[in-house]
Amino acid sequence: MKRAVDRRPLRSDAARNVDKIITAARQCFREGGPEVRLQSIAVAAGVGPATLFRNFADKEELVLAALNRQLRLQVDPAIDEALAGRDAADGLFHVIDALMVVASDDANLLGAVAGRRGLLTGITGGLIESVAVLLGRGQGQGTLRSDISMTDMIRLLAMLIGVVDTMEPGSDAWRRPVALVEDAIRIERPQRPLPPQSPLSGTAFG
Repeated sequence: MKRAVDRRPLRSDAARNVDKIITAARQCFREGGPEVRLQSIAVAAGVGPATLFRNFADKEELVLAALNRQLRLQVDPAIDEALAGRDAADGLFHVIDALMVVASDDANLLGAVAGRRGLLTGITGGLIESVAVLLGRGQGQGTLRSDISMTDMIRLLAMLIGVVDTMEPGSDAWRRPVALVEDAIRIERPQRPLPPQSPLSGTAFG
C-alpha cells in the first residue's frame, strides 16, 4: 500500500542503516516513553548522529517511518485478507484488530505525534480507503448498519486508537471497546460475551 512517507530505493548499506534506526527507535520508545531523544536512538542503533539525521530530518519523520513500517507489516496483510474475503463485516473488524495491535504495541510512538493529526494523513490514507470499501460491501451484504457513514467510521477509529491512552502499552484492553463498537454497527449483535474488563492505567486521567 503506497503511503506518503514511502522512500526512494536505498543502497543496501543505507537500507540496513534505516532498518537499524527504525528498529532501535521502536525499542527506545517502548522503554523510554514518547520523549526519547534522537541521540539515544542513534546509540541504540549503533550509528552516528550524522547517519540518523541524513535519513530522518527530525523526530517526527522517524516516528512516522516507524509507524508506517508497522502498518505495512501488520495491517496491510490484514487488509489484503479482508478485501479477498466473502464477509466484509468480519474483514472490517479483522483490519481494526490489526490496527489496534499496532496502536497498543507502539503506544509511545503514537504519543510522540499526539496532537499533530495532519502528520498521520500520509500513513492512514490507504487504510481509510480500504475501510470505506469494506463498509460499503458490508452494508450491501446487509451485515453492517446502512446509516453508518465514513465520517462515523473515521471518528470511531480515532476513538478506538485513543483507548491506548487509558491502558498499559502492549495491553489487549482495546478488545472490549472494539467489541462494543462491533455490537453498535452490525445489523445483528454477535453471540458472544464481551471481552473482560481491564483497569484503567494509572496515567489515564493524570
